[in-house]
Amino acid sequence: MGMLRYTVRRLLQAIPVLLGIVTITFLLTDAIPGDPVSIMLGPSPNAEQAAAIRAKYGLDRPLYVRYLNYIADVVQGDLGHSLYYGVPVTQKIAERMPVTLLLLVSSFTFAILTAVPLGVISAKRRNQPTDHVSRVVALIGVSTPSFWIGLLLIIVFSFHLNLLPATNLIMPWADPVNVEGAGSRLDVLVMAGEHLLMPTITLGTLQMAAITRIERSAMLEVLSEEYVKLARAYGVPEGTILRKHAFRNAQLPVITVVGLQLTAALGGAVLTETVFSINGMGRLIITAINNQDYELVMGTTLFFGLTFVIGVILTDLSYAYIDPRVTYGERE
Repeated sequence: MGMLRYTVRRLLQAIPVLLGIVTITFLLTDAIPGDPVSIMLGPSPNAEQAAAIRAKYGLDRPLYVRYLNYIADVVQGDLGHSLYYGVPVTQKIAERMPVTLLLLVSSFTFAILTAVPLGVISAKRRNQPTDHVSRVVALIGVSTPSFWIGLLLIIVFSFHLNLLPATNLIMPWADPVNVEGAGSRLDVLVMAGEHLLMPTITLGTLQMAAITRIERSAMLEVLSEEYVKLARAYGVPEGTILRKHAFRNAQLPVITVVGLQLTAALGGAVLTETVFSINGMGRLIITAINNQDYELVMGTTLFFGLTFVIGVILTDLSYAYIDPRVTYGERE
């Protein structure tokens, strides 16, 4: 019950955060110079057509009226109608969301599966060559922009070696009939992996580097605790100490960083999708901004904000699983 109450409280706390995101995005979008109607109809639009479009989308109303109407629609699950695509914003988000979620999940999987072993090995072999290599790799990963990594991978593996495709993305669940060159489900999975490999490394490198550094620091701190020294004094093998005594206790800071890195991953997804011509949420929001599609900009921004809030809440809830001492208000 303690965790249930905590979850409900965190969900309620997320409401003003999302309201703030909607409000700030609405005001900033309205302040963008230019006119979306002129973009739709050209530099010399017909006055009657322009007036009809403004009336249709409510652009002829005062700012506060449009804001209140938009908040009322959002509460009902209506994110408006895209000016550029001519379809509901929720429809475009539903089309592009699986692509971005696949990219985020794959990049975090890559980051965690590489960073955790690197951090543990680096801490175990402190100030040895393995530790130095791991720290250099982490430093390079943190310092290098994701789009530059993507461009470098394309130049090497696509243009020079011709090993991996540089554009688009095949979804693993796509029908083989709709995928060119695929004769079976296995072919689709292989092709999807080939298309996903470089974007995953591009987006996941920053997360991998950050998690590696935190994992190393957390492991070093735990390995210096008194109970670890006592275990060594009793002759407990070093491998057992790492697995049973140190590793789990060192994961709370790592989980915190994983949750916070979701913000960087969402921002990096915009650049990664642009570099690899992936039709996900990142390219969608870039298209919306370029065409001053107010409703679509606000809808995609709200989606990114909601994704981050959910990620932070799940991060907090995972603490109790990792550390039994975390009770979320439950009485002993």
